[in-house]
Amino acid sequence: MSTYTFKAKALKILTHAAPFALAALLVMPGLVAPTSARAAMASVQDALSEMSIGSPDAPVTLHEYSSLTCGHCANFHTKTLPDIKKNYVDTGKVRIVFHDFPLDNLAFAAAMIARCAGPKRHFELFDRLYHAQDNWARSEKPRAALVAIARFSGLSVEDVDQCLNSDELAKGIQSTSQNAQDLYSISSTPTFILNGKKIQGALTYDDFKDELDKALSAKGAN
Repeated sequence: MSTYTFKAKALKILTHAAPFALAALLVMPGLVAPTSARAAMASVQDALSEMSIGSPDAPVTLHEYSSLTCGHCANFHTKTLPDIKKNYVDTGKVRIVFHDFPLDNLAFAAAMIARCAGPKRHFELFDRLYHAQDNWARSEKPRAALVAIARFSGLSVEDVDQCLNSDELAKGIQSTSQNAQDLYSISSTPTFILNGKKIQGALTYDDFKDELDKALSAKGAN
């Protein structure tokens, strides 16, 4: 697991990097060509609202604190989360709330962009960023790679630049990270809070199943 070392500002230099090349999209596995439809960028208020999947009436809520450049977080999202979603979220048993805990400036910038997509498109973009993590997190032109991915959710180059320059959004994400440290002494990602219990690391699906079943049993919701 990576140690949390928070930087106060998102990488403003991302907005000055070279413009993205459409050809870069062709090397991103699992992605299709962006549509021409433009989606309105979320307001700061909507961008800072709760980002979650699952029924608000689910008996159990799992809180995840993650960093978009964290390999362990990507492993959870690409390998474990799909089964949790199918067996617990889609069945109405569990709601998952995603919290930003960026480990570095690039993760901070990516979190800002994902939130600028708005609550309805956040999980889609969040998920896409994890599946394509190797492409953008290790890119020599990170802005180009992030813009390319953001376009799949209807965000333009101008939207990304505006998003990354939002001090209000940056402060909101910073505040969430600081609150997580204060409340749960979180220092690494991914970290999960389930019924007040802190779970660290990208556990296997079977391990999560055990934890979720215990939490559901405690709620009388097996």
